[in-house]
Amino acid sequence: MWDATAPGLGLRATPAGKPAYVFQSVYQGKDIRLTIGSPAAWSIPDAQAKARELQRLIDEGKDPRDLKRDALAAADAKKAAEVAQATAAAAQALTVGAVWPLYLESGRPKRRDAWKPRYRADLEAMAAPGGEKKKRGQGVTRPGPLYPLLALPLAAINEDTLKSWYDREAVAGKHQAARALMMFRGFLRWCAARPEYRNLTDRDAGKAPAILEGLPPNTRRADALDAAQIAGWWAGSEQLSNRTASVYLRALLLTGARREEMAALRWEGVDFRWRKLTIADKVEITRTIPLTPYLAQLLATLPRVGPHVFASTGKAGRITDARASHAQVQQHAQVEHLTFHGLRRTFIRQARNIAPAGVPAQIAGHAPSAVAEGYAILSMDELRPHAERVEAHILSLAGVKFDAQAEPGKLRVVVKAAALNQ
Repeated sequence: MWDATAPGLGLRATPAGKPAYVFQSVYQGKDIRLTIGSPAAWSIPDAQAKARELQRLIDEGKDPRDLKRDALAAADAKKAAEVAQATAAAAQALTVGAVWPLYLESGRPKRRDAWKPRYRADLEAMAAPGGEKKKRGQGVTRPGPLYPLLALPLAAINEDTLKSWYDREAVAGKHQAARALMMFRGFLRWCAARPEYRNLTDRDAGKAPAILEGLPPNTRRADALDAAQIAGWWAGSEQLSNRTASVYLRALLLTGARREEMAALRWEGVDFRWRKLTIADKVEITRTIPLTPYLAQLLATLPRVGPHVFASTGKAGRITDARASHAQVQQHAQVEHLTFHGLRRTFIRQARNIAPAGVPAQIAGHAPSAVAEGYAILSMDELRPHAERVEAHILSLAGVKFDAQAEPGKLRVVVKAAALNQ
């Protein structure tokens, strides 16, 4: 139906659709038709006024369709700008604490299926809010060094904020703050590699000279037992009332294993028949080393009260902290400042006197690329004779004699009187 007073205005209806006001006219010799709107929204006078407006545009040489497209495009652009502005504001407000759990979930190192459990636990502890009851002593735990950074926007992490944070944390402990910084730098590298966080991340913020100058000197520990000290240390370990700790400490010296690797040893990893020991490994998931005769007999004397070789009644079900026992051993041997890693160094130093450099490195779990020799991986049959000679050498320094042919579990040990008196 066409309107009698406003040229070009019509009310159009289709069998399948709702009625709508339309405008029809001729522009540059061609018919054009535009939809004005529904009668429910437009009154007749309003529709007539709109039709006259559209006709005036044509009379002025303007295509109403172009103007409508421009208006729609402007509306879309405005909406997009508003969305972009809101997105940018949300990104600027994105906190470290919002991204940190994602980093823990998917920020594992390259070529790894997952974080090493111990390192993952350290990451969580570094960002813990604190306030929990201490496992040892009175009071509650303090927040982890990284916890103050969680409330900051990721985009606000720069040289200045990290310098200010580090200076505050270093008051409580420089080495702990430095380690937290190293961990946080890994987090920044991960963020910088993610497209969604790349523009918000200052990857080099933790490498600023102002921060590096304040780090404590990176002095490598070199503690280890001298050959003459081994007998006294060994005698002290044998005299411990805690049999599990006694065997555990000697196993560290005889294998060069890291303390957590040996503490997590399970019975399923001890193969008495084929004389092999499978332990957790820092470089790989596990590593298998020869089970030498004396160590086999030592382990066979331990009671099997659970899945762990070095069992404990604690929550973990295994030995977790042997520092008190080790302190007693050091006091007996009159040795100061010997860490568990010092036992590892002792093994490697003594083993190098007996076997090729690659042998102690492979047994202790050094990656081939981590040593100058770039050693070749030996098979278990090739490695076992060397391992047994190393064990015999350490036992000789300790003043220990034993029957290598004795049945495991029936260890017979003789310690020289001279060694006990040291």
